[in-house]
Amino acid sequence: MTATTNGPAGAAPSRPAPARTTATTTDTAAPDAAAVEAAAERARARAADHLLGLQSPEGWWKGDLDTNVTMDAEDLLLRQFLGIRDEATTRSAALFIRGEQREDGTWATFYGGPPDLSTTVEAYVALRLAGDSPDAPHMTRAAHWVRSQGGIAEARVFTRIWLALFGWWPWDRLPELPPELIFLPPWAPLNIYDFGCWARQTIVPLTIVSAKRPVRPAPFPLDELHTDPADPAPRARFAPLASWNGAFQRLDRALHAYRKVAPRALRKAAMATAGRWIVERQENDGCWGGIQPPAVYSMIALHLLGYDLGHPVMRAGLESLDRFTLTREDGSRMVEACQSPVWDTCLATIALADAGVPADHPQLVRAADWMLGEQIERPGDWSVRRPHLAPGGWAFEFHNDNYPDIDDTAEVVLALRRVRHPDTARMERAISLGVRWNLGMQSKNGAWGAFDVDNTSSLPNRLPFCDFGEVVDPPSADVTAHVVEMLAAEGLAADPRTRRAVDWLLAEQEPSGAWFGRWGVNYLYGTGSAVPALIDAGLPTTHPAVRRAVAWLESVQNDDGGWGEDLRSYREQGRMARGASTASQTGWALMALLAAGERESRAARRGVTFLAETQHEDGSWDEPYYTGTGFPWDFSINYHLYRQVFPLTALGRYTRGAAPEGA
Repeated sequence: MTATTNGPAGAAPSRPAPARTTATTTDTAAPDAAAVEAAAERARARAADHLLGLQSPEGWWKGDLDTNVTMDAEDLLLRQFLGIRDEATTRSAALFIRGEQREDGTWATFYGGPPDLSTTVEAYVALRLAGDSPDAPHMTRAAHWVRSQGGIAEARVFTRIWLALFGWWPWDRLPELPPELIFLPPWAPLNIYDFGCWARQTIVPLTIVSAKRPVRPAPFPLDELHTDPADPAPRARFAPLASWNGAFQRLDRALHAYRKVAPRALRKAAMATAGRWIVERQENDGCWGGIQPPAVYSMIALHLLGYDLGHPVMRAGLESLDRFTLTREDGSRMVEACQSPVWDTCLATIALADAGVPADHPQLVRAADWMLGEQIERPGDWSVRRPHLAPGGWAFEFHNDNYPDIDDTAEVVLALRRVRHPDTARMERAISLGVRWNLGMQSKNGAWGAFDVDNTSSLPNRLPFCDFGEVVDPPSADVTAHVVEMLAAEGLAADPRTRRAVDWLLAEQEPSGAWFGRWGVNYLYGTGSAVPALIDAGLPTTHPAVRRAVAWLESVQNDDGGWGEDLRSYREQGRMARGASTASQTGWALMALLAAGERESRAARRGVTFLAETQHEDGSWDEPYYTGTGFPWDFSINYHLYRQVFPLTALGRYTRGAAPEGA
């Protein structure tokens, strides 16, 4: 199914106007309590009606998911490589890419963010494929900026791999990634299971691509993107041997030498094994892991192994990419990196229940039915580290049975507990399986990562190949907090495993009083997750950790009463909780304050007032800012449903109390 911005999955525009950040409340006076109560009640009712109206007939919610134009550029490059690029697709993709270009000729990775070199290079190449002249003003501005940043030579490895497919970059100037990696046992350093699941799904097919080194005829030169076209790919200088970088650079040089002498039979067997690994992980909808990047690399790899475009695996893979496409009113075409129906549905269910929608409301029961049908009861890659653990988790996407995740599983259990479903036996069985699976995925330090257990090796991040994003999946405060909250709701607050997680969370609190947010931006997300979990797990509101968090939230509240945080906080400590106020981040801050017993505080009233005053008449909020995280700093996400579910959750808890109505 091709999603549209006007369908049931999310009617909000993909590029809304910036939210208003100036409320009538001043910074010197607390809002009148009665007026705040009335405004909050109106806002809550409108927001609940709006969110109910976004549910699909099948019972799920799914908002649009914005990332950046590399998804669209790489989609065109894939089609060019496979020989299936058509004029209509190219024209609509180029319309979107042009629309995202800024006045200086560059592209960013998030709304209002700084220019990004690799993103700009890939967008430029995509527009060249679409027929844009390099002499056009928007193209000359982009090329000039690229050269000013060092040209293609300074782009990240993944960008240069795409260019190498067409001879725009030499393969021997890329890090080597041998397919023999597939033979390393799970206990060996740098085996594929040392990588986070998203990196693993990408690296395995890229080992085939790296071994094959294909080159398709380039449709045009790219001399204008090099600082020195006569020497476009100079060798990088070695770092000192005593450093990690120096050691891994020399390892890469050794792998380049090994390539020349690798036994042909061994290499052929390795590529065949990697190919089978890829095919075995194709999902029922034809995609891989429910995310776009592994899908495109997997199709390139399999094509290089001899799978023609008519092969069922390739045909299903290509069809799956169309499901990531959003068609906009202006005819432009945007490719989502992934889709988030399970995540959106459980968060929407929690928001509506906490806002007072009856537990047996037909739409909540329908949502529960859909979530129950999405539970995964077969092993996936996680079972390599937990071979005796029974399955029972939930994934993020429509189809991703290989990679259920701990965060979704915790939130789905919390959502199901808020619904009065007629089939109580089915509900209890599903919840029991989910809780048991999450407990079995606890890492040895007492916390939880997103997909795997103890996925904490420092070696994968050192590889020259891995210069973009996180490639491992260590435990994080936000995921751990959601599991703790779920365990507490299941009556397991006193369980030793829960207490270990609570101790870990307390140790992870920043000196400021905040918590780092791995999967949301950033300290506001981490703190908004941690405080409610700790309170539910039995910490008193007077606990020093809770009081430090409250004091920090009060200190970073914006003058308009809201809270906001820019993605730059992942790189700059001074940017912690600094940014334009957003509805979602204000919701997170309020969820923490309300859990900490601060309902009557000036900060909470001002936050609620901000939400009420920035809400539209239809019950929605605008939010162009990216508040979701794929990789801290490197890959940012605008979940369009965040600006609906989190403000509603906060308003519901403000008007009805922090504890949701029992099912």
